[in-house]
Amino acid sequence: MTARHESWNGGEPRAGTVRALVRFSGELSIKARRTRSRFQKQLARNLRDGFAAEGVEARLRLEWSRFYIEGADRGFLGPLRRTFGVSSCSVLAGECEAELDAIVTVGESLFADAVRGRRYAVRARRSGSHGFSSSDIHQRLGAALNPGATVDLDDPDVTVFVEVRDGRAFFYDDSVRGASGLPLGVQGHALALISGGFDSPVAAWMALRRGIRLDYVFCNLGGRAYERMVVEVTKILADRWSYGTRPRLHVLEFGPVVEAMRARAKPAYLQVVLKRMMYRAAAEIAGRTGADALVTGESVGQVSSQTLRNLRAIENASSLPVLRPLLGFHKEEILERAREIGTHDLSARVREYCDLVPHRPVTASTPAAAEAQEAAVGFEELNGAISGATTCDLRELRPESMVGASLYVTAVPESAEIIDTRPAQAFESWHWPGAVRRDLMELERDFADLDRTATYVLCCAEGVRTAYLAEAMQRAGYEAYSFLGGAPRMRRLLRPPASGSPDRNAF
Repeated sequence: MTARHESWNGGEPRAGTVRALVRFSGELSIKARRTRSRFQKQLARNLRDGFAAEGVEARLRLEWSRFYIEGADRGFLGPLRRTFGVSSCSVLAGECEAELDAIVTVGESLFADAVRGRRYAVRARRSGSHGFSSSDIHQRLGAALNPGATVDLDDPDVTVFVEVRDGRAFFYDDSVRGASGLPLGVQGHALALISGGFDSPVAAWMALRRGIRLDYVFCNLGGRAYERMVVEVTKILADRWSYGTRPRLHVLEFGPVVEAMRARAKPAYLQVVLKRMMYRAAAEIAGRTGADALVTGESVGQVSSQTLRNLRAIENASSLPVLRPLLGFHKEEILERAREIGTHDLSARVREYCDLVPHRPVTASTPAAAEAQEAAVGFEELNGAISGATTCDLRELRPESMVGASLYVTAVPESAEIIDTRPAQAFESWHWPGAVRRDLMELERDFADLDRTATYVLCCAEGVRTAYLAEAMQRAGYEAYSFLGGAPRMRRLLRPPASGSPDRNAF
């Protein structure tokens, strides 16, 4: 469908369309009139961008305290749920003129069947000048619905909502929660450090919810497979939660920085020095892009580098304020929020590359001690990583272009050996003819036993988990690839030609 951005002027709905009432976050109502007007206009822009991004046909009507949406179907509910500044939305069961007799007649026709034999309540609210009150609606419509039903104001099975605004009355029986917060873009621009794990995407989401437009910086410690995973996590934030903006991802190769740290800094300080280097790099990128702050996923006490003293030792490496939305969160809260956002399952597959000190890391560094270790490392490698940073528009990025073709394949090379790393049940349900099943962790540990003269295609459920292993095997001298799209996409290759045998090179 094609997004339509024009507003409509009320009146009777067009045949075959769906209308909805959109409520703003309560924070907007307490703003000064000029500020509120600016916020609501930004919210409208973000909604329209969301509809366009999702291919939804929908039109907006803007009012001071509500938005109204008309669409071909309920497709607009997805973007609405993920647009910050929206408190809730109700799909309208019907509407009529704001006259008491009409409200009773239409309300009865809409809900009589729904409440029959059940407990129900009528809730009405009214705005504007009318010859009746909300109580009049409760009494008249409640009485009309009463035959065959029972009024229960405390625990109803069905609640009939009536909202009267000036010349129209709107009916609905349920509401869909929105993300609330402030419209994205009304609180300036920040740069979020993203690692792909659970914490940093949740921290970024919480900053977005406060109206802060975000770009992202990723300090890559694990190669292209790791980069691919981080990009996929960050794209969820960009594609589903950043309507109205064009987030950019800055990728810095931090391998040489870590090598320099290992050679020149005391081992116990590696975590603290790494964080300081990341802060410096992010602050430099932020300065170039006009960002006003950094956003991180740090939570006090979660790991050794996030003790209060170590955070103090790290803080002054940034020339900009560092925002930590997760400061008081515990891990279970972060995981639950990651599930709500949609990043949890991808983040669960991201390996931990930042753990540089397996034994006895410093937990109570001072700024002076951290600076001394940082100075011992120097900044040559860091400056090289900054100058070599690459940038992409996350919303424009497509999976096939996230990494080079040397790591992923979309066809099965002739004579390649297929290694399927999915669980036994999934493998037995379907697998590529001739494939062998290996446990992913076992294969990671033992792949050196494989024949180096063979070509390997690694397969998993999503096409992500085997990517880092394929890269590790390539570095060890193997010709190994991860199948892009995993088993589902591989299965689609098995469309036999006329001969009846699978075409291993077709796609």
